[in-house]
Amino acid sequence: MSAHTILIVDDEANLRLTLSAVLQKAGYSVTAVGHAQDALASLAAGPYDLAFLDLKMPDMDGMALLAEIRRLYPDMPVLILTAHATLQSSIDAVRQGARDYLLKPVDPPLILTRVHDILAEQRQSQRRHEIVAQIQSLLAELRQIDGEDANTLPVNLLSVVPPTASTRFLQRGAFTLDLHARHAMLDGQLISLPSSAFDYLVTLVRHAPNPVSFETLVMQSQGYEVSRIEAQEIARWRIHQLRQVLEPDPQKPRYVLTERGMGYRLAP
Repeated sequence: MSAHTILIVDDEANLRLTLSAVLQKAGYSVTAVGHAQDALASLAAGPYDLAFLDLKMPDMDGMALLAEIRRLYPDMPVLILTAHATLQSSIDAVRQGARDYLLKPVDPPLILTRVHDILAEQRQSQRRHEIVAQIQSLLAELRQIDGEDANTLPVNLLSVVPPTASTRFLQRGAFTLDLHARHAMLDGQLISLPSSAFDYLVTLVRHAPNPVSFETLVMQSQGYEVSRIEAQEIARWRIHQLRQVLEPDPQKPRYVLTERGMGYRLAP
């Protein structure tokens, strides 16, 4: 089997060299370019199995290039490379069809894992479409044999629903949570949270602006059932962690508010 083909589009020469070396060492065939026009020239010969795209390009807006890639090859997966400062635009790119985004500087093990997973998903999706097409063809032939009108066969015998950003991102007020990459943003700025604190924030955001009991917080965030007193003690530390990161003044919380004797809630 020939090596999977990967296109890298980024104007940072060092990143292109590093990412190319990592992918080539893993057995992938890599084309790396520094300008959008060079990318389009490469794509004119046909699709790649996967593309890496930086949204900040000197000769063409990265979102415009993404739109053109989606027009040319709707099924070609695109991974966005982004710095913290452009995280919001990367989230927007996912909503417009990019498969995922990765933060710079690149982390080789994470890069290879995501590439492997996306290509595996792509193979499964292609095979699923092939199977659906075969079933539709066989049923159409069967109906013709039985004297039925083949045109009555439902066009979508089986629906293959790709993952969408609508189930990936959770937004309430100033908060945007990426449930897949486990990134959190507050007013457009990336915030760094311990993994368990992120889970508590997800629970609070899902229920906002309604209060969440101590027991519900622990159950939905950590997955186990405890008494109210135990839940109160467990939740108190996680909320302390959240406030240390989220609040301008943790002693006078603006976002994560205490519901005395009951639990906590996220302010709208």
